[in-house]
Amino acid sequence: MSTPRVVIVSGGTFGIGRAITLRLASLGHAVTAFGLEAPQMSSIAAAGIPSLATELNERGLKADLMEADVSNAAEVARVVEATLQRHGHIDALVNNAAIGPLGTVLDTNEATFDRIMAVNLKGPYLTSRAVIPHMIRAGGGAIVNVGSGAGWGKPNMAAYAASKGGVFALSAAMAYDFLHQRIRVNTVVPGGGGIVSGMSLGRVGGDRARLSQGATAAGRAATGDDIANAIAFLISPEAEAISGTVIDVGCFAQQGGPVPAKPAAQSTQGGKA
Repeated sequence: MSTPRVVIVSGGTFGIGRAITLRLASLGHAVTAFGLEAPQMSSIAAAGIPSLATELNERGLKADLMEADVSNAAEVARVVEATLQRHGHIDALVNNAAIGPLGTVLDTNEATFDRIMAVNLKGPYLTSRAVIPHMIRAGGGAIVNVGSGAGWGKPNMAAYAASKGGVFALSAAMAYDFLHQRIRVNTVVPGGGGIVSGMSLGRVGGDRARLSQGATAAGRAATGDDIANAIAFLISPEAEAISGTVIDVGCFAQQGGPVPAKPAAQSTQGGKA
């Protein structure tokens, strides 16, 4: 059994976040998981709290589940305050909440761009800013940000890629800034295809059969449990000297991805059919 930690998980009620919440709770950690119950842009994640509460109860596990918007400073403060009132301190933060609409810069409108940045990049900034002072007073802590291979640039993901590239940079900057306060900041990158999340399903119209089934070194697609296991390690005492790292869980997703084949209509010289 791992040393119990008090952990906040953003986007912790659906998909990968749900797996993280269940895994950390199963290890005896005191988890506060929060997310939004209404479906968000390009995602089917919705009404995750009731079913997660049921599964926790069926498995004899406990976690505090809250509805809150990671991009809203007041709502983030509410989650942090509720956690402090219940447990007195915060040991770890997992920044998992994200949305991932597809598109190039030409077909991504300004409102969509702003919302992606608000959730994927401003969200980790707000949660980190809210918990770090409490971690400093407690003598340290651990922050794990969930990144993406798109953070190095991938086709048809302009705004999402920009936001996740920002997560890599933000993580590294915070790791430097709070090294001497014993606050460790690391990034975990899901990869390998096939991971069921509100975002991945939203991109394929909710059809699980259309999810990419890429393989990992395990000889299968990655799962939310794989991500959760890496995060459980990073917040544990065994990882107390690890900070500023990017851990890929899957198929080298942090290196981006292959360039897609040119569409047939543009395959001849000059781009003419």
